[in-house]
Amino acid sequence: MRKATIEHEMELRHKNELLRVEAEAKARARTERENADIIREQIRLKAAEHRQTVLETIRTAGAVFGEGFRAFVSDWDKVTATVAGLTLLAVGVYSARNATAVAGRYIEARLGKPSLVRETSRITVAEAIKHPVKMTKRLTSKPQDALEGVVLSPSLEERVRDIAIATRNTRQNRGLYRNILMYGPPGTGKTLFAKKLAVHSGMDYAIMTGGDVAPMGRDGVTAMHKVFDWANTSRRGLLLFVDEADAFLRKRATERISEDLRATLNAFLYRTGEQSNKFMLVLASNQPEQFDWAINDRIDEIVNFALPGRRSGSGWCGCTSTDTSCSRPPGGDSG
Repeated sequence: MRKATIEHEMELRHKNELLRVEAEAKARARTERENADIIREQIRLKAAEHRQTVLETIRTAGAVFGEGFRAFVSDWDKVTATVAGLTLLAVGVYSARNATAVAGRYIEARLGKPSLVRETSRITVAEAIKHPVKMTKRLTSKPQDALEGVVLSPSLEERVRDIAIATRNTRQNRGLYRNILMYGPPGTGKTLFAKKLAVHSGMDYAIMTGGDVAPMGRDGVTAMHKVFDWANTSRRGLLLFVDEADAFLRKRATERISEDLRATLNAFLYRTGEQSNKFMLVLASNQPEQFDWAINDRIDEIVNFALPGRRSGSGWCGCTSTDTSCSRPPGGDSG
């Protein structure tokens, strides 16, 4: 009985709550309908007031700016000073950016060895600090004979000795170096003679191989320019020896070469278009007939390094590299 009474009271309370909420909602809706015009008017007034405030702000700012601009333009001293200041600022920013790039390339060319150079006698600042004794010996050493340790036939020896004398005189007189092509089978002393020629002439030497160019792909052009930028910074003059040069200096018209290798070859031709008093180009090849036709315009001397013969009395007798009775000449190398 008591439970039923409680449930009845709760039901009545719930109904009363619903009626109250409904009555409040109806009253609120009626009030909003009655006040809709007033609310719209308030919104319109606020918008108009905000618009007026914005217009006044713009008008005031424009007046201040215009007055200041007129005062600035009428004073030519201020105009001149401002223009000069902006010009100096622009020039300073541009100069600083370009100077940083130039300084970076200069430091890289001076201190860093290019990635294509496998071996060099040029002593960088870092190497001088690491090997001071080596640098001192080299600076105080006397020029060597260009053919010391190189075994050649009498006719070839006479030819290359003339080249060595001419190269040394060119360096002493600060003239333009003559570029050389040395061709012949491996083991005939091309690389050794190139090193000896540089030392004899008081020059630095750098050795790179053509087989390293193709794998560099699109980076080959940049690497090639870095080699010649680096070569042009040598105070002593640089003998740039390119072993296996036919590996990348191939004919552009008939050979199937990649676009990257073609671009690298064009960069090489561009940097060697004229003789230089900074570097001497020495190419070594086993197959010179594969060279691009433009290489012929870069070459001043062509030397055939044939296989040396066996000593017989005062001269040399012919022998081949497969003849086991002929001992390998002293000082021979793979180039």
